[in-house]
Amino acid sequence: MLARLRRAIREFRGENLGPVPPTAPVEPRWPVALAIIAVLLLFSLMPDRSRLLPSWSGVALGVALIALMMGVWLGGDRARWLRIERAAMLALATALLLITLLVVTFLVAEIMHQPTKFAGQQLMTAGIEAWVTNVLAFSIVYWDLDRGGPENRAVNSAALPDWLFPQAGLSKEVAPDWRPDYVDYLFLAFSTATAFSATDAAPLTARAKLLMMLESCISLATLAIVASRAINILGA
Repeated sequence: MLARLRRAIREFRGENLGPVPPTAPVEPRWPVALAIIAVLLLFSLMPDRSRLLPSWSGVALGVALIALMMGVWLGGDRARWLRIERAAMLALATALLLITLLVVTFLVAEIMHQPTKFAGQQLMTAGIEAWVTNVLAFSIVYWDLDRGGPENRAVNSAALPDWLFPQAGLSKEVAPDWRPDYVDYLFLAFSTATAFSATDAAPLTARAKLLMMLESCISLATLAIVASRAINILGA
């Protein structure tokens, strides 16, 4: 049990990456950067009554993470920069998920105890922002956790996956060196938030299943309670 815990800690910290060769392919970071900017922009536009952090905090976090991404491309010790970037990404995504969960919990509690506190437009805006943030934050978590991160997927084909994508079983329809990129994990997060279950990619590990369960619960509470209440108010 202790050995498994130590192994999980090493995988989380990215120590299983080892020395990344200088010529190893680095997955483009611009889709992830756009997702981070979108998430932080949504947080800054959230209504004041449901905002938990000042609006300037999103700008500061976005600048710091983009600087880390540039370090992966420009830095000399690539493995070190990848470990730092991975830890920062997971920390940001975890913080965003906790904030989203607190916001949704706060909105649900207010709807139950003070139904007239929020106007329909405020609830709808907060619900949409929470739902989109939920999808984008989980897409970053999936992208950064599966098989040790994007660069580890490229150089370590023996790493066990957390999700089994349908392309992995195809030989003629996809490129021989195909591997999932950020868009695949974005689609995984979007499908989980809309279907409340696995769609094309099957979860293989316990942490993958637990993460998808958490995302589905947040999405269900946002759509079934917050969004539906906003629609009822706007239609009254």
